[in-house]
Amino acid sequence: MTDEITDEITYVPATELAARIRQRELSAREVVQAHLERIERVGSQVNAVVTVDPEGAMDAARAADDRLARGTEVGPLHGLPIAFKDTHLTRGMRTTHGSPLFADHVPDEDELLVERVQAAGAIRIGKTNVPEFAAGSHTFNPVFGATRNPYDPTRTAGGSSGGAAAALAAGLQPIADGSDMGGSLRNPASFCNVVGLRPTPGRVPALPKRNPWDTMAVAGPMGRTVADAALLLSVMAGPDPRCPLTLETPGEAFRVPLESDLRGLRVAWAPDLGGRVPVDPEVTAVLEPQVQVFEELGCRVTEDCPDLDGAEEAFRTLRAQEFALGLGELLDAHPGALKPSLVWNIEEGRRLTGADLARATAAHARVHLAGVEFFSRYDVLLAPVSQVVPFDIELEYPTSIAGQVLHTYLDWMRSAYFVTVLGAPALSVPAGFTPGGLPVGLQVVGAPRAELTVLRAGAAYEAATGHGVRRPALPHDSRPRPALPHDSRPHGNHPHGSHHAHPRA
Repeated sequence: MTDEITDEITYVPATELAARIRQRELSAREVVQAHLERIERVGSQVNAVVTVDPEGAMDAARAADDRLARGTEVGPLHGLPIAFKDTHLTRGMRTTHGSPLFADHVPDEDELLVERVQAAGAIRIGKTNVPEFAAGSHTFNPVFGATRNPYDPTRTAGGSSGGAAAALAAGLQPIADGSDMGGSLRNPASFCNVVGLRPTPGRVPALPKRNPWDTMAVAGPMGRTVADAALLLSVMAGPDPRCPLTLETPGEAFRVPLESDLRGLRVAWAPDLGGRVPVDPEVTAVLEPQVQVFEELGCRVTEDCPDLDGAEEAFRTLRAQEFALGLGELLDAHPGALKPSLVWNIEEGRRLTGADLARATAAHARVHLAGVEFFSRYDVLLAPVSQVVPFDIELEYPTSIAGQVLHTYLDWMRSAYFVTVLGAPALSVPAGFTPGGLPVGLQVVGAPRAELTVLRAGAAYEAATGHGVRRPALPHDSRPRPALPHDSRPHGNHPHGSHHAHPRA
């Protein structure tokens, strides 16, 4: 294929691409080949897709075309290529978690999410880059290096689904799976001008999972449009009796038109979450005018915010508990093999007492109830996704925002992780660019289980603004993979057996 044909195919929305494959206007082979060629040509500039299986992908594409030719019923993702997040287990393809301890680890099973996406017809082409054990919202690790922002390669793509977001923005895949504890879907979507949805806990069941009662970490869809994310959600979502928090609504409920009249929608706008978080003036300058778009769409907009008192204690405590539970044994077995911020978070969890956990659980309950009350008065909440613009790739994390000093790798993520504690679906949708050309996302939050309300509001805003259409200008060349600026530790030996701990940013 010529470069022009390849690029034309790789930026077609996933919904349209799937329809064109089903209608035989394009073959799965053409679509997969186009994406593999683009990965080969520009992929090293962003370092987003870190494991690639061209032969396996083309074999699967040929089989997909054969099924369609025979008249076999095919799934809603038939023929669409996808590179799975490198924390999600993929049978026969290495899953490194961004750690030298798992650099050569090849699982013998697929995660439930991977099973569902492939059963719907998606074709696995590789894996996307993550921070070490998905900890932190900046994607770098000692196995593959750092993922660069397609809009400015000197900046971060965010994380922990940074490889997924950058791959979408760079045209390396049409849909992407991600996960989110404190912003792992939302921050990279904001930084890379794509869409990411953190669903209600239980909407997307997770197996295997060490703590099936955890509500902090969830899996969710990403895409270049809201409709593309909804299409992937329709496959990822749906009940599973093995998951105790699973919601009963079938995934097909999200495979519906999103066009909606927003007149009368009750919208709350919280530019700094009620004064609880500092926000970079560049972010505020982009987002403030977006509120008027909702007013022009007929919404009733009021500046207001749910009561988030206790969200900090709840998130920090429950996150630390999960890190100690999921990675504590690994730290003991391999002292010195984990990055310092990860060790700090594990040790924070180990210092917790029963009383600490009881207080955090009570605070979590209070915030959840405050959110339920808030969403009895409003349909959606608008807020910044990220408190900062994409920062320098040489930094591990921002150390100040608007003059306020930050002390840990989590501090700059409060605008995302306070929303996590609400237990509500939260969408990051492209909201514009700074004068320097850096993307900024708008967070659209709804009541628990109200994904369709959030998706419809996001789709209407997307249609009215078109911010997501702007593409990065990537030169068509191939350069050596960028070195990791933060961590040059040598690779270690990976432990035996599968690893099922999935802390996320």
